[in-house]
Amino acid sequence: MEVVGAVLEEVGRTGPYATTRPLTVGPLDLAGPEPGEVLVRIGAAGVCHSDLSVVDGNRSRPVPMLLGHEASGRVAQLGDGVSDLALGQRVVLTFLPRCGECAGCATGGRMPCGPGSAANAAGELLGGGRRLSRDGIPVHHHLGVSAFATHAVVDHRSVVAVEDDVPPDVAALLGCAVLTGGGALLNAAPPAAGQDVLVVGLGGVGMAALLTALALGTGAVTAVDAVPAKRAQALELGATRALDPAELADSGTTADVVVEAAGVVPAFEAALAATAAGGRLVTVGLPHPDARASVSPLDLVAQAKTVIGSYLGSALPSRDLPVLAQWWREGRLPVEALVSARVGLDDVNHAMDELAAGRAVRQLIEL
Repeated sequence: MEVVGAVLEEVGRTGPYATTRPLTVGPLDLAGPEPGEVLVRIGAAGVCHSDLSVVDGNRSRPVPMLLGHEASGRVAQLGDGVSDLALGQRVVLTFLPRCGECAGCATGGRMPCGPGSAANAAGELLGGGRRLSRDGIPVHHHLGVSAFATHAVVDHRSVVAVEDDVPPDVAALLGCAVLTGGGALLNAAPPAAGQDVLVVGLGGVGMAALLTALALGTGAVTAVDAVPAKRAQALELGATRALDPAELADSGTTADVVVEAAGVVPAFEAALAATAAGGRLVTVGLPHPDARASVSPLDLVAQAKTVIGSYLGSALPSRDLPVLAQWWREGRLPVEALVSARVGLDDVNHAMDELAAGRAVRQLIEL
């Protein structure tokens, strides 16, 4: 079938992307689902730093590639052997499929799936190969999803069904921003009663971690970001206080659990410095592979600090998404607050500019 999608043509073009246009929106051919796969009609897709990191070259991926990994939609066709989904069902797409059999899958979410990670790096689906092409030339999948399009074929292990009362925008954000930021506190470093939480970096993932900390009802919740509008939003959502990075360093503020969601070295170093003695730092940001931070081993030892790496919030989507959806349903997790703009597919290059400039929390492409 013919679909319309946004394809990254070349990695590393400089901005402004609205001018250099690394992403081309146009028609592609999408093969039908093979056994174990499903065709999903996309309803909404979030624009995430993991998309931008492929555009700017921070994450090495093969091109041409149809980007987009945070999305929701409805099942339009089932491949042979798929019995856990139904036509018309609303689903959340998740960017790390799990085979359920490897050593990583045996860790309960702490480690990524080995075959899933290998398929993502190759631009393929978990079952192998690609279903996208353009003028007869294969187009790579992004993280097993490729959601910047009207439709996507994905492995059935890349989707989790949700109830119809969860709207497309909320469902999309549950699949990446909320799983990653919220999972850091639900799975990687759950705060004990009364413990303070500090979040460094208030993009979609960091703001989701803030919402989760508030939902958990811990001690003080401090938000840190260089953008005044994001700090103001954090306070409106219920943060105890909001600081810019210089204020954080000067104030000596610390917390028992710190989430670093900016994905840059200065943020990681600031987050580690703000981790209280005996505290835990969960880092979920994805800096450039060559980035290196300065760490004092003595500080770690003498103050008994723990640094935890967490990919996708150490989550099992099939386990955690229903919990997060229920929190949204109860009003504990106002996921809609993460949406800073709603755009069309043709605006995808401009959306990358907004993200690169730090102005956006989460932009949603509505299809």
